Amino acid sequence: MYLLGYDIGSSSIKASLVSVQTGEAAASVFFPKKEMDIKSVKIGWAEQDPEIWWQNLRIVTKTVIEQAQVSPEEIKAIGISYQMHGLVVVDEQQKAIRDAVIWCDSRAVPYGEKAFNDVGNEKCLAHLLNSPGNFTLSKLAWIKEHEPENYSQIRYYMLPGDYIAMRLTGDIRTTASGLSEGIAWDFETNTPAKFLYDYFGFNTNLIPEIVPTFGIQGRVTEYVAKELGLETGTPVTYRAGDQPNNALSLNVFNPGEVAATAGTSGVVYGVNGDAKYDKLSRVNSFAHVNHSAEKTRVGVLLCINGTAILNAWIKNNVAPEGIGYAEMNELAAEIPVGSDGISIIPFGNGAERVLCNQEPNCSVHGINFIRHGKSHLIRAAHEGIAFSFKYGMDIMNQMGIETKTIRAGYANLFLSPVFRQTLSNITGATIELYNTDGSIGAARGAGIGAGIYKDETEAFATLKKVIVVTPQINQEKESIDAYKRWLSLLK
Repeated sequence: MYLLGYDIGSSSIKASLVSVQTGEAAASVFFPKKEMDIKSVKIGWAEQDPEIWWQNLRIVTKTVIEQAQVSPEEIKAIGISYQMHGLVVVDEQQKAIRDAVIWCDSRAVPYGEKAFNDVGNEKCLAHLLNSPGNFTLSKLAWIKEHEPENYSQIRYYMLPGDYIAMRLTGDIRTTASGLSEGIAWDFETNTPAKFLYDYFGFNTNLIPEIVPTFGIQGRVTEYVAKELGLETGTPVTYRAGDQPNNALSLNVFNPGEVAATAGTSGVVYGVNGDAKYDKLSRVNSFAHVNHSAEKTRVGVLLCINGTAILNAWIKNNVAPEGIGYAEMNELAAEIPVGSDGISIIPFGNGAERVLCNQEPNCSVHGINFIRHGKSHLIRAAHEGIAFSFKYGMDIMNQMGIETKTIRAGYANLFLSPVFRQTLSNITGATIELYNTDGSIGAARGAGIGAGIYKDETEAFATLKKVIVVTPQINQEKESIDAYKRWLSLLK
């Protein structure tokens, strides 16, 4: 018996088949091998044709089944993880009217800011836990003003994962968690935020049917089953945005539990038991996968743009030519804690929400031309990225998320001993690393939604730790001193 998980990214589409009995991935496949195109007709725009997602999903589905040597009838449920905050609009025939406006498109910023001021900051934060910002509903407002002909054809608007589920099942549905990603969910009434739809002039009939995050959300149609090589009637039983799903993948469901990633951008995602918000909107709050009217579970998301992209820049422009990231990690470990006085502010990848949308750019401080070399800069970059995590996590702590354990996938910057040890030293948290990813998590989520697992405890009983990192007392003072120096430079 197997579970199929999809991860619908902006770079690629990934599929994993997970054995119910062992919890192991029988096969995992992603496509294309080269990143999918993102259309940017104007500066700040980012669009993708949803049909490209579907064509790549068709390839990975057939390939993962072939590689795992699994028969279609052995696949008992499907789960979907997807790029957050995107906008797909379809007509009465379920056809996409235009390309999807994806997460990194920034054209809607003025619409969200105007709504925040017109509706009122206090009302937005109290009900939405966020500013409307550059999220899905604001993107729809842009289409309404600039493309009235397209807007007039819209029957439903949806998120990327809702679109993929529609293609699989023919059913147009969404979730409360998904609506909260678009800053369209009212946490006080536990309904769509009608006051915001009214402000933008949207009919709430544009909202798909709302279904639970876990449960039967539709079944694969006969036509699609033939197209993908699946069994007709296979249920779709779970969907979630990529960051809530990453938390699920790491068994993060309860207040105080924290998940992290450190890819091109860095994300820390903690679960709160109260519907709290940051008054400066430096972090965002969304309905977590297990949020309900009876049990508040709010995911607080810290996003830092300048993380592993700094590491990549160091590799391409500073590190000895021809070496890889593993060798860079070794060079960084040769340098003492604090990088012998060098500090790097890593915010060089655009405006940072955690800094109230300021754009300070990356800067290097404390270089001595006699003492310092390339290895010092590599270590200072890894430490600086860890310090940026700490800076944002302190905001999360003020909201009631006390971080004792951080769970992360054993990938990207968490492969760096310097980065993970520095983060543990300055936060006092234990870091647990696991071999899992979004598509594997989506498959486990599908098992919960289908009732194959009775609960999350059973679903993640086979999740195995790869590495555990604890604070090193002999490095704690030096690490904290280095962070204080970094913080004074940032301020």
